[in-house]
Amino acid sequence: MTTKLLVNRTMIDQAKIVERTAPLLAEGEIRVATRRFALTANNISYALSGEAIGYWRFFPDDEAGWGCVPVWGFGEVVESRAAEIAVGSMLWGFFPMASDLVMAPSKVGANSLVDGSAHRRELPYVYNQYARTNDDPAPLAAIADLRSLMFPLLTTSYVIDDYIADHAGFGAEQVLIGSASSKTAFGLAYYLRERGAQRVIGLTSARNIAFVEALGLYDQVVGYDALASLARETPSVFVDMSGDGAVVAAVHRHFGDQIKASISVGATHWAADRAPRDLPGARPAFFFAPGQIAKRDADWGAGVLMRRAVEANIAACAMLSARMTVVNAQGADAVAAAYADMVGGRTPPDRGIILSF
Repeated sequence: MTTKLLVNRTMIDQAKIVERTAPLLAEGEIRVATRRFALTANNISYALSGEAIGYWRFFPDDEAGWGCVPVWGFGEVVESRAAEIAVGSMLWGFFPMASDLVMAPSKVGANSLVDGSAHRRELPYVYNQYARTNDDPAPLAAIADLRSLMFPLLTTSYVIDDYIADHAGFGAEQVLIGSASSKTAFGLAYYLRERGAQRVIGLTSARNIAFVEALGLYDQVVGYDALASLARETPSVFVDMSGDGAVVAAVHRHFGDQIKASISVGATHWAADRAPRDLPGARPAFFFAPGQIAKRDADWGAGVLMRRAVEANIAACAMLSARMTVVNAQGADAVAAAYADMVGGRTPPDRGIILSF
C-alpha cells in the first residue's frame, strides 16, 4: 500500500491521510520509497498555485478535488524494472508527500536522471530532474537535511537575485523583502548582500523583528506597522513573500511610482486577501523561477545557472545552518500534524522540519 497526505485543492488547510493500492511496475519503471523530506512555506505556495502552475499534476490522485503537494527530499529505489537503475540507488528531488512513487527514468546519467512518466512530460523540466546521490561529494553529503530544507528555497532566492541583476536592479536603490523571516526571503537577502549592488530592507511582523535582525542579513528591518518610516522617494524593488494584499497595497501606496518592480514569490500569509489591481507603481507580477532558469540556459548554456546555484547554496547553508534548528518527525500522523502547523502559520521561522513516513 501507498500512504499519502492528500490536500483539498480549494481549501488547502484541509488534509487527510489515505491508503492507496501500490501499482505494479511496468518495464522500465522503478519504485522509489520516500525517505526524508522537508516541509516549508514553499510547499504551501505549491498548494496555492497548484492549479495555475500545475503542481497538482506532478503526483495525481484519483480522488476528485484532492491532491498531493510536492516536497523536496530523498528517495531510495526499492524495486526496479529499469536496467540502468539498481535497487538501493538514492535520489534527491521532487517527491509527493507519500510513502513511495513510481517513476520512469529517462536521460539517465552518472549523477542524474529525469522522470519521463507520460503525465510529467509537459510540466516544467527542472522539477523532473533528480540527482543520484550515492556518490555525492563529502561537502554535499554532510548537509543532506539542509539540502532538502534550503536548496529549493535558496535556489529560488538565487534565481530572483539573478533576475534582479539581469534587469540592472530595475534602476532601484533598494530591495524591500516582505515576510522577511521566511527562508526564501533571508536567502534572497543573503545573495543580495553578497552582490552588494542595492540596500536590502526586510519587512516583517512585530513578533519576528528580533529574529530577523539577529540574522544579520538585512541593512534594515522594519515592522509592517512602521512602513511610513521609510523614505517614500527612494526607488525600490519590492519582493513579496507573503501574498498578503494589505501589505502589498501598503508598500505600493507608500512608495507610489518609486516601486520600479513588484515581484510576487510566495504566500506565507495565504489566507489573507489578495492585493487590489489598481495600485501605483509597477504592477505586481508572479515570479516563476523556471522561466528565468530557461532564459539563462539560453544565455549561458544548459545547466550553467543551476550549477552556479548549487555552489552558492552550499556556501549559504554553511552560514544559515547556525540560524536554524532542524526538527525530525516520522510517521503519517506526524506528517499530517506538521502540515497542519505549516499551513496554519504555527511553525517558528527558526525551525527546519524534516519528515519521513
